[in-house]
Amino acid sequence: MKCTLSTVELRLAEPLRISRSTTTARHAVRLSVEHQGLHGHGEAVTSVYYGLDSGALHQWLHRSSRALARFPDPETALAALPEDATPTPPAVTAAVESALLDLVGKRAGKPVYRLLGAAAPPTAATARTIGITTPSRAAALAARLADRGFTVLKVKAGSADPEDDLARVRAVRAAAPGVRLLLDPNGGWSGSAAPRLLGRFAELGVEAVEQPVAPGDPEGLARLAARSPLPVVADEDAVSFEDARRLAGRIHGINVKLAKCGGPGAALRIAALIAGSGTDLMLGCLTASSLGIAPAVHLADRARWTDLDGHLLLAHDPWTGIGGDDGTVRASARPGLGVQPSPVPTPAGVRP
Repeated sequence: MKCTLSTVELRLAEPLRISRSTTTARHAVRLSVEHQGLHGHGEAVTSVYYGLDSGALHQWLHRSSRALARFPDPETALAALPEDATPTPPAVTAAVESALLDLVGKRAGKPVYRLLGAAAPPTAATARTIGITTPSRAAALAARLADRGFTVLKVKAGSADPEDDLARVRAVRAAAPGVRLLLDPNGGWSGSAAPRLLGRFAELGVEAVEQPVAPGDPEGLARLAARSPLPVVADEDAVSFEDARRLAGRIHGINVKLAKCGGPGAALRIAALIAGSGTDLMLGCLTASSLGIAPAVHLADRARWTDLDGHLLLAHDPWTGIGGDDGTVRASARPGLGVQPSPVPTPAGVRP
């Protein structure tokens, strides 16, 4: 098998502000695996939080490419992927597994969801993120999204003044009264303020809150969840399988992102672990193209909450094939991941 790497900048249509940072762009590194004329693709994106820049991703993916070259075919390589690829970064492991699934699916004439055990193409209503912004801007965006068909909105929180977050949620609720609301402070609340804030947001009809307090104290997060008036979902405190084992049955949900757990296989192992425990699965993502989001869409039928909107935040998505513009993501029934390159956008001022 032959592997190639390429990098593209993914610019956001608008800056996305969360409690700890503001994002305007990421770089995506694509791994392409070729065997007997067919290609499988996977994507890893840069992340300051996870300590991965494009140089590091290239180094790790180049190392993985050398390892893949030793296998006679993608099926053998896929079967040989370890359940724990430590110390390889999970984002790299996820990109490798995704590329192999894409290629194996194309060779078998099967979509990835069938390789992962589903009989029908998964579809799910995805949340659409509204960053930390003014109440008026949040309300205008919420109204537009509801008009387009979105039924779930996720509002970022963690402002220095919690009253700002409350005002933003009230404005979104008024502008889009029929939508389900999720809240994500990205660990921006203090442990002392969190119980009171959970109660106030419950009164506003928020359905669930992700990672309300700073990561690093999963026991404290579990105690907070035990007395919370609304579901608490672990994100930054639930990265690995062992993190999920520690919190299973003690928290309402776990946000599984392929880039932090290590790929579809790892996500399925976490889903099996928490099934029946009282802890539900949320599928999340980083800002990425449709290529990077597609593997999670093929798992979307397993989740109570789906937050797979990373490609919807881009000024231009270099891939297409999973939908989402109307509030619903859909796994393609085409072989492999079912995504394909998007047309190159026409530069401003140039007529096609």
